[in-house]
Amino acid sequence: MKYDKNFFEIKENNYMLKFNIQRIPEGFILRGKIKGNPKRVELFRDDVDKVMFINNWQSWGVSKSIDIEDYTLKISEDKKSRLKYSIHIMPELFEKNIISDYFIGKKDKIYGFLTSKIAHPFFEIKDNELIAYLDFFDRKFEDYVDIEPFIYLEGKNIESLLEIYADYVKFENKPKFSKWNPIGWSSWYQYYEKLTWEEILKNLELSKGYNYEVFQIDDSWQKDIGDWVPKDGYPSLKEIANKIREYNYIPGIWLAPFSVSETSDVYKNHKDWLVKDDAGNLKVAYINWKKKIYALDTTHPEVQNYLRKIFLYMRKNGIHYFKIDFLFAGAIPGNRYEKITPIEAYNLGMQIIRKATKGDFLLGCGAPLLPSIGYVDGMRISEDTAPYYNADDINIPYQNAYYALRNVITRYFMNGKWWWNDPDCLSLRIEDTKPNEKIIEMYAYVSGILNNIIFQSDDLSKSIRKDVFFNTLELRGGNSHVKGLMNFNNFFEIEALNTKIGNIKMKVDLEKVEYSIEKDIEYPQINKRTIVREDDKRLFHYYEESDLNA
Repeated sequence: MKYDKNFFEIKENNYMLKFNIQRIPEGFILRGKIKGNPKRVELFRDDVDKVMFINNWQSWGVSKSIDIEDYTLKISEDKKSRLKYSIHIMPELFEKNIISDYFIGKKDKIYGFLTSKIAHPFFEIKDNELIAYLDFFDRKFEDYVDIEPFIYLEGKNIESLLEIYADYVKFENKPKFSKWNPIGWSSWYQYYEKLTWEEILKNLELSKGYNYEVFQIDDSWQKDIGDWVPKDGYPSLKEIANKIREYNYIPGIWLAPFSVSETSDVYKNHKDWLVKDDAGNLKVAYINWKKKIYALDTTHPEVQNYLRKIFLYMRKNGIHYFKIDFLFAGAIPGNRYEKITPIEAYNLGMQIIRKATKGDFLLGCGAPLLPSIGYVDGMRISEDTAPYYNADDINIPYQNAYYALRNVITRYFMNGKWWWNDPDCLSLRIEDTKPNEKIIEMYAYVSGILNNIIFQSDDLSKSIRKDVFFNTLELRGGNSHVKGLMNFNNFFEIEALNTKIGNIKMKVDLEKVEYSIEKDIEYPQINKRTIVREDDKRLFHYYEESDLNA
């Protein structure tokens, strides 16, 4: 290693790395440049604590505290094919060791990365050491490119440090997302793939009085995955949108833009559009709908034009709210038309979609988190919810409201900084569902207090806790903080200042399914000032109690 012109230089057999370290009030930021064929680069090591806070790379993965001595991830055989690629971008590594993507925490320290534009940043826990990596896959660089900045924060509790980390990420990426935090109805958690046009018309008529802003049709309207036109039994997309607008709602639609099923017309006619493996065979991205699903190669010029046309067509026909799902497919490793990393390919696809939608609301789902910042207005930050709640289910948390709600809490610090958090839909009916009314209330009120997107998914002809829906809306609008992220008993305290009904404190026990809400709690008013130093662009945070009598 040598030092030259403000940079340390490291020369390895296959790459050259230049980096420097910037001091910040809470720790330091490591920045640098790299060239060559770096593959997987180690940037940092530290000891681990017995209890660590980990995060998965995309929407459906867990974010929670673990005991590293006891932690195991059990993947049942029937779910392995469904989740193999969605659980981790590097499944072979994930099944061997403890992996945390983008950031990892101790009770008083946070280690993280600020961007994911080229490389995939992650942490591995191995032999009681914490190792920070950047994975460049097989990308070669003739000239120097910026690495993803690494940040180390210390000196406060983990919740405060995660909020500070979110600020640094926000400053680094400068995301521009909608100021609108939407409320609406979605079809999925009542109808799944059995939704009919008749049921849509019925619920539109029954929706009067709910004051929705969006009416969103989920999976089941389309001809096939990849063929984004209405199937038999549905009118044209323009007629669908016009009917929804008659009720003064913004028409919303679901699609999985990077996914192509083996039965679709796109698959039959354009196999050259799909990501391939090293042998040149089409690479299966995941299994769903009882089909093999392949991934579009977003670097292919014809694919780029295809993606652009899809969203322009939908906008032209009146759709202005898009739930874009299974986005991880755009980032699977594989061979593409251009030799770039999966992360670059994902970012390229998202750039096309964002530009084509021209400011309409984009809700990401099943999405890589850090690479999506700046492209989406809202983000699902949990596994699928369900009419099912079981805190004892140790298998992969697929469609379990317990695991979904835990992620709603543990990823709270992203909300309003990177995007609006989507806690997944509220199911407020008290028939054909397993969760009792206490669970219904707890899920809804946590989502409201955390000022999340609120969508309901019920057949509105059912018996519904309509009071819970409107109570939830009254809890929004505040500035929320969470305590208890390092607890194994899943007991949390949430403080929300300046909600529509004042200051609130909520205690939540996910294991016992108990909660309490105190209103009009007196808290000191804390003013936060963030100052950017012009010479090196470092952020300085100042917190001070304001004089309420001034």
